[in-house]
Amino acid sequence: MLSLVLGCSISRLSLNWLRRKQFRASVHSARAASSGMLRAASRAMLAAGRAKAKAKAKAGEGEGGRGGLSEEEAAQYDRQIRLWGLEAQKRLRASRVLLVGLRGLGAEVAKNLILAGVKAVTLLDPQQVSPEDTQTQFLIPLGSVGKNRAEASLARARDLNPMVDVKADQESVERKPEEFFTRFDVVCVTCCSQEVLLKVDQICHKNGVKFFAGDVFGYHGYMFADLGGHEFVEEKTKPAKTSQSMEDRPDAKKAKLDFVETTMVKKRMTFCLLKEAFGITWSTEKGQAALKRTTPDYFLLRVLLKFRTEKGRDPALQACVEDAETLLQTRRGVLASLGVGADLIPDNFTSCCFSEMASVCAVVGGVLGQEIVKVKKILVSPWGGTPCGASSPRLPARPPHQ
Repeated sequence: MLSLVLGCSISRLSLNWLRRKQFRASVHSARAASSGMLRAASRAMLAAGRAKAKAKAKAGEGEGGRGGLSEEEAAQYDRQIRLWGLEAQKRLRASRVLLVGLRGLGAEVAKNLILAGVKAVTLLDPQQVSPEDTQTQFLIPLGSVGKNRAEASLARARDLNPMVDVKADQESVERKPEEFFTRFDVVCVTCCSQEVLLKVDQICHKNGVKFFAGDVFGYHGYMFADLGGHEFVEEKTKPAKTSQSMEDRPDAKKAKLDFVETTMVKKRMTFCLLKEAFGITWSTEKGQAALKRTTPDYFLLRVLLKFRTEKGRDPALQACVEDAETLLQTRRGVLASLGVGADLIPDNFTSCCFSEMASVCAVVGGVLGQEIVKVKKILVSPWGGTPCGASSPRLPARPPHQ
């Protein structure tokens, strides 16, 4: 009798265990089937989106539009086409950019432009790779010290996006004739003296080439944009008109807040030359008013560019004591010549001006690359036409005149 009861209990336990196992198996199968359906649906949606982008690209090519995209390009830039549209990507894809200076900041700008999908990028730098360059310049492989910076950066730059034509130029920018700069839609200059910046900006402004400049000095960085007479499109939102019947409803207040119209407004902005931005007379009444809105980074930039012109290099850690004293003397001379107080730049500024920092290069290079892309898309307003420092205040779009 005891054995019969035990046998029945064991049979019931086995049956319950088997049922639970079957239930878990069925749940697992259902989950797997559901997950498989979701993955299949996602793949189908992605394939449909890519097919749509390719169809748009083919349509653009069929129209004979400048910068038509191939099927491979439409698949490569699928996310960007979804973000800012096919026409903007086609304009970007037709752009040729000259990038002068391949230190840490130049590498960041090159990366951003190549990944965005411009047509061609020319890397121009006559200098050789130094041990310091290997700390911030990620396009230079190990063991490249002593080689030309542009040539050493070429292989990795091309690997970022094989669809972009990347070239290296080892000649100095000072030796380039005016016709050389007219081959490009955008010229971006880094690591150059103030005289070179003024010269190249003058050439680009005269020939309708978009000009950008930027540099990083320790914790400080800046960018400048001279786009000449630049036209762009800006989004404007305004509340939409509502009917009387909607206003009488209890949720009318919420509807008024949510119901807005977005329109595209075409605008034009005139940018000043770098020479004009550096030629402000601060002693005048308008100059004093502008001084209150101007970040001290502007005057720090003038000091650092003056140091670079006189020394032929940037402040170096190897000569930090000597260079710190030279920077203090340069500060006094520059601020006195501009007619502003010496207290605009504190004495301890020299501790933050040495070497390039990778993190600062990433931030300034991201902003600089973004502004170049925005200008070629012509879909949003640009940053501005004057030097912009690391802090938020900016100079006015036009310098005050006497």
